[in-house]
Amino acid sequence: MIGLAMASAAGIAYALLYDRFQGEKTAQKRVGRIVDPATKVEEIAGRKRSLQDALKDFEDKQKALEERSKRPPLSLRLTRAGLSWTKKTYILVSIGIGVGVAMGAFVLSGNPFVGLGAAVVGFLGLPSWLIDHLAKRRQKAFVDELPTAVDLIVRGIRSGLPLGDCLRMVATETKDPVRWEFRQIIESQQLGLPVGEACQKLYERVPVQEANFFGIVIAIQQKAGGNLSEALANLSKVIRDRKKMKAKIIAMSMEAKSSAGIIGSLPLIVGGLVYLTSPNYIMLLFRTTAGNVILVGSGLVMLVGILVMKKMISFDF
Repeated sequence: MIGLAMASAAGIAYALLYDRFQGEKTAQKRVGRIVDPATKVEEIAGRKRSLQDALKDFEDKQKALEERSKRPPLSLRLTRAGLSWTKKTYILVSIGIGVGVAMGAFVLSGNPFVGLGAAVVGFLGLPSWLIDHLAKRRQKAFVDELPTAVDLIVRGIRSGLPLGDCLRMVATETKDPVRWEFRQIIESQQLGLPVGEACQKLYERVPVQEANFFGIVIAIQQKAGGNLSEALANLSKVIRDRKKMKAKIIAMSMEAKSSAGIIGSLPLIVGGLVYLTSPNYIMLLFRTTAGNVILVGSGLVMLVGILVMKKMISFDF
């Protein structure tokens, strides 16, 4: 009986004092880690190595993305323009534009060679220009709406929602093209692609630096950890500051652009006015050989001047 009582008392004491002993051991381990500089240095070095490996991986992926973005296939160009066309549809539209431009040029000039040249321009040049124009307009709309989407993600994360739910919220509550692009991210994630790589794929469809920044922030946080809400809040501020800087540069360069437009259009306007007042005087440039030579030389010089002015007033953002 005495032995059982002692065993019971020991068990009760152990159960009551276990948490205290365990807490003291944990505290001692923490103190040992803090006091031991070698352990601290190893932990910091390990974190640096992991972060460096992640950044190197990101740099390699970014180089690959930039290489693919320089010469995108036709399907990717159509996606960037926001068109759901197939290659067959694009070819049919190009043929239709080429035939229409050729017929119009032939009717106006009566020269079959002019019609043939217009057909080549209409088949190869106009559809490509149209796709590039639509892609640039879509990219501008994406950059304008992206800060709102990032702020929505930041508010969702700070309120306790996971990143996936925040991305779905952006895919339903924002405007196109941001809504469509984030739907593609959600679909890629559902097919098994990690959320970091899915966000990095955004730069292929929208080749702007803002989309690249967003993908890098998400990918780094998924691998190295960190405060995602703070990083995205800083990214939103950077995107808005870049937008303000672009608007400021455009406003400051509008005077130069207006001057270049006036200077470039002045010879054509003067030529049109001279034709209306004295048609026989200016038609010598078109009817005589010397006039043709002067017209071609003047056109080349004017083209060089326009290209030089365009280079002077164009800014890369």
